[in-house]
Amino acid sequence: MADTTTTNKLTIKTFFNNILAGTATGIIVGLIPNAVVSAILKLFGQNAITASIGQALLIFQCATPLLIGALIAIQFKMVPLDVAIVAAVAYVGSGVTKFVPQIVNPATKAQGVFVSAGTGDLINTMITAGLTVFLLLLVGERFGSVKIVAAPIIIGVGAGWIGLLILPYVSKITTWLGTVINSFTDLQPILMCILISCMFSILIVSPISTVAIGMAIQLNGLSAGAAAMGVAATTIVLVVHSWRTNKSGVTIAIALGAMKMMMPNLFRHPIILLPSLITAIVSAIPVALFHVSGTPASAGFGLVGIVGPLASMDAGKYSLNFIMALLVWIVIPAIVAVICRFLFEKVLHIYDEKVVFAYLGE
Repeated sequence: MADTTTTNKLTIKTFFNNILAGTATGIIVGLIPNAVVSAILKLFGQNAITASIGQALLIFQCATPLLIGALIAIQFKMVPLDVAIVAAVAYVGSGVTKFVPQIVNPATKAQGVFVSAGTGDLINTMITAGLTVFLLLLVGERFGSVKIVAAPIIIGVGAGWIGLLILPYVSKITTWLGTVINSFTDLQPILMCILISCMFSILIVSPISTVAIGMAIQLNGLSAGAAAMGVAATTIVLVVHSWRTNKSGVTIAIALGAMKMMMPNLFRHPIILLPSLITAIVSAIPVALFHVSGTPASAGFGLVGIVGPLASMDAGKYSLNFIMALLVWIVIPAIVAVICRFLFEKVLHIYDEKVVFAYLGE
């Protein structure tokens, strides 16, 4: 059972924030290894060692829904049994493993095998994990001494079955959202790249996970590149403004991916979005002009783990070379961020960086 103090204080807002927080961490843990290492492995060509490492990376990535479920349960301070149940149900509801009747099982020669691929539907993963948490909190210790047997069967299998039932419908919705956004970037590439970039530049310092959003709605190609650029733009802006304001540890943490540590600044000083949005707008234009592409896995990472740049350098027809990637991902956003800092603080005196960008967690 979850900690009683936590349960008594649980609100709808806290409930959803816990789910988002667990999902964000699970996605990062599950996707970062394959996103970063697989691109590096390509430099070493095809051989037995790189192939086996690549297989390990893909299998690890398939466990992402399992990680999400476990981390969501941990957010609610659940005991190990409940953590295991939520993790298992999230995995089932994600659809990452599906029964394919058309394939003959090579071991048993029977028709049909279970196939695992990708990360499944992350929105359905969150829904089924949330449902399981709710049921476990609702039931509490009413199963008594038989909980270790009853809870996995009744709540685990029951919630997992519900997750499988709603999976096709949820998947259609998420696929439709991704298709609409991706099609808009084809019709109006510059405008849509700017809008997507601005949205993700804001989301990266909000409680909402950019990684979760990018994966959930399956941003791809140009839209994924624009999303990653929005994250990168805010990262560089925060680093530029933090350099002389905060301790070096804070600036380094931001550069390595801890942009959300500036969330309190966003709510207390929303003006920090001004240089972020300007940088995101300008940086999004080269994305459209040079067709800087990405994947659903890279959309929400930006410069973190150099996932965004690596994805754009491995985009097939529209792959960027190293010099172009450096120019698009680092040089242009950095120049715009420095200009914004000089213009808004030194010339127009719109804000004082030592006030609005000072880390509030110290």
